Amino acid sequence: MLRRLYHDQPETFAFTPANQTWAEGQITKYPEGRQASAIIPLLWRAQEQEGWLTRPAIESVAKMLDMAYIRALEVASFYFMFQLQPVGSVAHIQVCGTLSCMICGAEDLIGICREKIADKPHVLSADGKFSWEEVECLGSCANAPMAQIGKDYYEDLTAARFTELLDELAAGKVPVPGPQNGRYAAEPLKGLTTLQDYDSGKTQYNASVQLAVDIGDTIKRIDGTEVPNLTPWLGKGANASAKPAKVDKPAKKAAPKPAAKAKPVGKSNPTPKAKAAAVAASAADGKKPRTMTAPRKAGADDLKLISGVGPKLEGVLNELGFWHFDQISKWTSAEIAWVDSRLKFKGRIERDNWVDQATKLASK
Repeated sequence: MLRRLYHDQPETFAFTPANQTWAEGQITKYPEGRQASAIIPLLWRAQEQEGWLTRPAIESVAKMLDMAYIRALEVASFYFMFQLQPVGSVAHIQVCGTLSCMICGAEDLIGICREKIADKPHVLSADGKFSWEEVECLGSCANAPMAQIGKDYYEDLTAARFTELLDELAAGKVPVPGPQNGRYAAEPLKGLTTLQDYDSGKTQYNASVQLAVDIGDTIKRIDGTEVPNLTPWLGKGANASAKPAKVDKPAKKAAPKPAAKAKPVGKSNPTPKAKAAAVAASAADGKKPRTMTAPRKAGADDLKLISGVGPKLEGVLNELGFWHFDQISKWTSAEIAWVDSRLKFKGRIERDNWVDQATKLASK
């Protein structure tokens, strides 16, 4: 399925202060140079805040993670959990249309969506409260047919009950998720045939539904006013009375300093740590390429056109004295090692073939 950015885009995007703090905290989960690993949670947070994923949001997240914009767009357009167009202000309905649900009545649910929301998927209802789409298997085959509304599953649906759910949501209510036919979870419709002594009365609902009920409003999106769960992996959990932990933004870090040379390693039985130090020293001993104090009169080349170079890396390259494609195209192996040791993104130059890319771009 072709997924494109929506034609009508806002001009800007910015995380709310609380969401910004949360996002910066997520980045600290990953080692230096691997910040791009946070792309999915940050895009999801942006979507939770705005309701859908806008182009400015995708580009803002890419900039935070020092990624080329196209890389972030590739992630956003690949995963169907990301909505690239506006969705209903109350709820976006995802009806499972795969085998088990289809033979149990999913087509009836889709017909109700067409009647009560909009004739086509990804189109807002007249009041802007709802949108819908048919999705692939959501993994609740034993409770077919079902639909995901907000963050929760509504299972064992009938056309009549699904219609009631939409009416309740439109009236501002939040129906209890889970099975809608009285089942506790996914036990046989005629009752348990094994484990009949199992005490299902420990909670009123099964664990998933109980948690949703405890939260109280499962279709509400995160709007940034919640106290964020900061960085428990760093010993900084959420605390409503405490100020959010300050996390330095990756985009504001100073350019990495040249790696210090390691001490000479003895010839006899070097330790693994010493061997690693020797390798680091070898990389730092590369030859410095010819640099420039400023771009040529015609202006600097857009180094972000090189795959793997984002806004931050472009800034670091400029600080090192590289402004043009033809400079990068002439790097030797020793010069690549010199630059690589100063980028703190080990191996990226050769992995993404910067020299070959720059050579082609310089010839245009």
